[in-house]
Amino acid sequence: MDPSDLAQKARRVTDAVETAIVGKTDTVELALAVLLSNGHLLIEDIPGVGKTTLAKALARALGLTFKRIQFTPDLLPSDITGSSVYNQKTEEFDVRPGPVFANIVLADEINRTTPKTQAALLECMEERQVTIDGVPQMLPAPFFVIATQNNIELSGTYPLPEAQLDRFAARIAIGYPGREAELRILNHQRHARPVDSIIPVMDAQQILTMQTAVRDVHVDESIQGYILDLVEATRTLPAVALGASPRGSLNLLYAAQAFAALQGREYVKPDDVKALAPAILAHRIIVRPEQRIKGITAASCVQDVLQRIPVPVGMKR
Repeated sequence: MDPSDLAQKARRVTDAVETAIVGKTDTVELALAVLLSNGHLLIEDIPGVGKTTLAKALARALGLTFKRIQFTPDLLPSDITGSSVYNQKTEEFDVRPGPVFANIVLADEINRTTPKTQAALLECMEERQVTIDGVPQMLPAPFFVIATQNNIELSGTYPLPEAQLDRFAARIAIGYPGREAELRILNHQRHARPVDSIIPVMDAQQILTMQTAVRDVHVDESIQGYILDLVEATRTLPAVALGASPRGSLNLLYAAQAFAALQGREYVKPDDVKALAPAILAHRIIVRPEQRIKGITAASCVQDVLQRIPVPVGMKR
């Protein structure tokens, strides 16, 4: 696929989504980049800023199937993946697929369910399949998990373990809209919800084609070295107990390719990596407790690394 054609198709998607998510172009483009890089997205923010709306708007604009799972303490793994039910007529067990069998799955408030139920998503996210009564069941393609969690209310929550966090390609926050954008929200939603009127501008096959095309975006050896230098630096910071994993390196590479493609380019620039590094790497970093007391965060560690590691120059194309 020609880069300019891919960028044009992506622009139609972001335009459609922005009828429901006002004033958040960067967030919408990042979410689309994660989807095109075949990753998954974690949105951590306060209630009411549009986390669920973003997932619904993407699904509608892309013409994909959408399922929402409300995570609660009593939710069971089978409530997500599905189960086998005995059919008295055929005297056989029939598989009843769970809500995870959709192109876009919204795992709403994922940190409100138990670790056992959270772990039910691990196989789904990594292998794109679930195992029901010992039989693997393939999930539809494309498959994109958007999980949300509230970052201010901790009572009754189960923090995601490191292994689960690492499955998410990126973690983002939507944030409050600006005053002008919020005024547009008030005007647009007085009589109806714009997300309900979004018309699909793409289909599943086109998304799969775009996911394949972004892997052909050129990544110079110097850019690959830059990614490795950044990730390695997160592992050696004195304030860090655990740095980013090799999966983090891959996710940063893939997301940078998708981000470049969204701009209509056939190659990745250092600025692509710098723009994506906070969202891709910060949630994979664990800061030492004594350093957290001093106000050091994973996000500040990533910014420190970005400032210290020299940007490559003189790339070959």
